Amino acid sequence: MSKRIVILGAGESGVGSAILAQKNGDDVFVSDFGKIKDKYKQKLNDYKIAWEEEKHTENLILNADEIIKSPGIPEKVAIVKSAIEKGIPVISEIEYAGRYTDAFKICITGSNGKTTTTTLLYHILKNAGLNVGIAGNVGKSWALQIAEENYDYYVIELSSFQLDGMIDFKADIAILMNITPDHLDRYNGMQGYTDSKFRVIQNQTDQDIFIYCADDEVTKQELTKYNIKAQQLPFSLNQKLNNGAYLDNETLIIKYKSNELIMSIQELALKGQHNTYNSMAAGIAAKVLKLRKEDIRESLSNFQGVEHRLEFVLKVHGIEFINDSKATNVNSTWYALESMPNDVIWIVGGIDKGNDYTILEELVRKKVKSIICLGLDNTKIHKAFGEIVETIVDVKSAEEAVKTAYYLAKKDDNVLLSPACASFDLFDNYEDRGKQFKQAVREL
Repeated sequence: MSKRIVILGAGESGVGSAILAQKNGDDVFVSDFGKIKDKYKQKLNDYKIAWEEEKHTENLILNADEIIKSPGIPEKVAIVKSAIEKGIPVISEIEYAGRYTDAFKICITGSNGKTTTTTLLYHILKNAGLNVGIAGNVGKSWALQIAEENYDYYVIELSSFQLDGMIDFKADIAILMNITPDHLDRYNGMQGYTDSKFRVIQNQTDQDIFIYCADDEVTKQELTKYNIKAQQLPFSLNQKLNNGAYLDNETLIIKYKSNELIMSIQELALKGQHNTYNSMAAGIAAKVLKLRKEDIRESLSNFQGVEHRLEFVLKVHGIEFINDSKATNVNSTWYALESMPNDVIWIVGGIDKGNDYTILEELVRKKVKSIICLGLDNTKIHKAFGEIVETIVDVKSAEEAVKTAYYLAKKDDNVLLSPACASFDLFDNYEDRGKQFKQAVREL
């Protein structure tokens, strides 16, 4: 029987959901409180799907049987509160799309490393010849892929916002990279955010797999609160494990059901401590799927990395420019600063998400010689580092940031864009911020 499905938000996720709902024969309406991008308007028009922009018309929304909400819209928004009060189910694209596929689902979440791990695991599965799609926070909308493609496996990156709208959805393999403070402006403190991340194991049975970091303090603490039915496969840099992945000196060992894969960490394409964790998590999942050791080893050693994540841009007069625009929280930026071999001109700032900069103090003292604040309100950054770093400059564009950094830098310095903040004050998103940064570097 046809249902009335209303989609809130007409971005990648919302438009994909609308197309899948229409293909299912439902009556579909899309509403966006902002302006809809032309490419998405075109797609909605191609499919003859009704839409509105720059408003939410209540009588067209609150007659829904079900509402699919884009992950960027908080539950405190008036129209969402009204829907919940009326008893209309409000779900995520992931929940909705999951009903219409029998594909094997590998779901990856965490505060840091999830995009790299998702992309790396997709690379491994694709190179091994599996019929696999990549979705969630990466690439095309998952709902759109289910509507238009026919994959046997999906590697899905899930943000906490996407997990919030998950009810009956189940991951066949759930991967939790870590939990560090993030999005505290949207959640009621750290516990709300942590609970959201742990939804990735919701509905798992003893036939499913849960892969997690045994070195992450918050994860370890939370594990004691749950009756986890899934088989647990941890990964660690600090302890030997019977199952999962660990380091023995410079050797990476991945174990599953008494089957071992061994390789030197020097062979891994992705360097640095945080990337070893990413390689471990992806490697365990690949072993669970019974891929050939040669295929896993080869893919772990030839992976090219992710755009906007510690991405080398150019060397100009001996100054290296690095784009880490994807670092939207303090912990991601800690990893970036920690991996810098030389003195750093650090470009930071944007919309603060409840950041506590104290964990960066030691690294900033040791490595940062100048700070460039790229945001509308840089008060917290000045307060945190004003007495540590002598030169702190405020700028309002990527071009101004790059020119200022180039002026302040000397040969062999690293200019690092690693904002530790969301991008929406000056840019469309972190990709836009990264692309503008790279373009400005190329124009030097």
